Amino acid sequence: MKSSKKLSWILGGLIVVVAAGFYLWKKEDGNAPVFREIPVIAGDLDVTILSTGTVQPKNRLEIKAPVAGRIEQILAKEGQQIRKGQILAWMSSTERAAMLDAARAQGAEEYKKWSELYLATPVIAPIAGTLILKNVEPGQTFTNTDAIFVMSDRLTVKAQVDETDIAQIKLKEKATIVLDAYPQSPLPATVDQIAFDATTVNNVTTYLVDVIPDNTPDFMRSGMTANVTFTIASQKGVLLVPSEALRVSQGRTEVLVKVPGSKPAPREVRTGITDGRNTEVVEGLVEGDVVLVTQFKLGEKSSGGSNPFGPPSGPRRGRQ
Repeated sequence: MKSSKKLSWILGGLIVVVAAGFYLWKKEDGNAPVFREIPVIAGDLDVTILSTGTVQPKNRLEIKAPVAGRIEQILAKEGQQIRKGQILAWMSSTERAAMLDAARAQGAEEYKKWSELYLATPVIAPIAGTLILKNVEPGQTFTNTDAIFVMSDRLTVKAQVDETDIAQIKLKEKATIVLDAYPQSPLPATVDQIAFDATTVNNVTTYLVDVIPDNTPDFMRSGMTANVTFTIASQKGVLLVPSEALRVSQGRTEVLVKVPGSKPAPREVRTGITDGRNTEVVEGLVEGDVVLVTQFKLGEKSSGGSNPFGPPSGPRRGRQ
């Protein structure tokens, strides 16, 4: 009787031990990290800064007549390319206009006589450029304070760049302009000027950067809205890994690498430029290596610390 009772206790204890072991095994298995495998590949990497701006004349010149008078004939039209010294219109001073009106009332011969004796005054383009605005029509009178024509030497995009990015913008740097009105026609451009004075609106400080298209298309108009992409760094045919696969610890940058037939192993790497999503690897990996990125299950909460194999905090734009 005692022997049977003792056996029952032993069997019960074994069942409890086996059940506890099975539970712990399942729990440990359920907490095992799940990795996403990403092969290391070669590709191109561009680090860019995005901005918005407005198309404006680089130099806007208002042409005013030296004296008040009347336009007799206009020889140029809006959008026309004008050379320096070209005659834009013929005008009469107020005195000439009054005299010609009186002569016209006396007949065609009298009008011809005085119009040849008292010649009209030409309105001449002081610079070469584009005629962007014509404010008068033949027969219209004006004062010497009225701008009868407006010219620009060439069109540029004045982009607003945040102060946190302005240090990355350099003169003669390449950029791309995309007009909202023509999104399918990107325009290669170059940084021409960076403002020294800032503008602050709603506690946001920006600097105006003049971006000039390499070739100004006919459809580009003053006042158009544009998106500008500045290319501040570019690498071709370099090894790329997702930025989320990197971790920085004690000054070392590491990735977790898949090892066939063994556990994943951390490996130190040296990185180059990054666009935030992908990062250049200069040393430590070869094409074809597989890096691992930890995947969290849906609804799983991460601990108070950062993901040990997540992307390093803050973008790196230079080599490490």
